[in-house]
Amino acid sequence: MKPAKRKRLLPAFCVSKILALALKNLSKMSDISDKFVVVTVTEHEARVWATGISKGSKPEMIYAPSGLNNHHFRDDPKIKGRGDGPGVPAYFEEIVAAIGDASQILVLGHGNGKARSMVHFVMYLERKHPNLAKKVVDTLDTNLFGITKPEILAMAREWFDRHTRLGV
Repeated sequence: MKPAKRKRLLPAFCVSKILALALKNLSKMSDISDKFVVVTVTEHEARVWATGISKGSKPEMIYAPSGLNNHHFRDDPKIKGRGDGPGVPAYFEEIVAAIGDASQILVLGHGNGKARSMVHFVMYLERKHPNLAKKVVDTLDTNLFGITKPEILAMAREWFDRHTRLGV
């Protein structure tokens, strides 16, 4: 009979580093209150510009769980519905955690039908986080794979300038 395996615990210094990183990320997220936040959502990743839309701003990257969209759902008679894998709510919740304190949210995405991750994300917000959904000021449908990060920021600045000038 084999001896039972013992669970290995993390050393104390690893736990302290993990806690320090978590606190750093929490303090970074709390800085976005009363800010205009830009979010791009695709089925594979989301980019969150929570630090502003000025030139050179860097987005926070949030990746969908691996293997999320690797199955051909139409070919499997046991699976019904949109084809959301078990990772979709977790992926959307990560985005929610990153934008939770924003005052205004501009969401960009692309695709048609089942591939419209932006629309699915906004619908998820309306169902699960209605207070946050009210902060979504607009959704823009654009080819995210055909434009660069600076072009996304320029589009957001143009939208922001147009709407603040018009008072909308």
